[in-house]
Amino acid sequence: MAENTALEFFDDRENANLLARVDGRTAGVITYFVMDGTPAALVAVHTVVEPEHRGKGFAGALIQEFYAMADREGVPVVPLCSYAAKWALGHPDQAPVAPAELVERAEQQLKSHPEL
Repeated sequence: MAENTALEFFDDRENANLLARVDGRTAGVITYFVMDGTPAALVAVHTVVEPEHRGKGFAGALIQEFYAMADREGVPVVPLCSYAAKWALGHPDQAPVAPAELVERAEQQLKSHPEL
């Protein structure tokens, strides 16, 4: 991430977005949902970084914060977003692999509720 860039995170749970902000403006977002059932999980669906902020490490910082948020809540992450899944593979120490049954449940929930 670029030096001297103050990146702040905001969990907009009501709209299912984890926002990354620079100088009060949205630089990137992870769209997610909270998976129904037990155990619950946070499911990353899309990661988007605004064009002027691409290549600065913001997407990775967002994913890292998403995993930290899930850890604080005591729930696993299911990275259905292709970027989140790729990041998780490269950071196994920060991104525990979700059990296959959780991934299947998350995929089913997303399929049955495409608005998520």
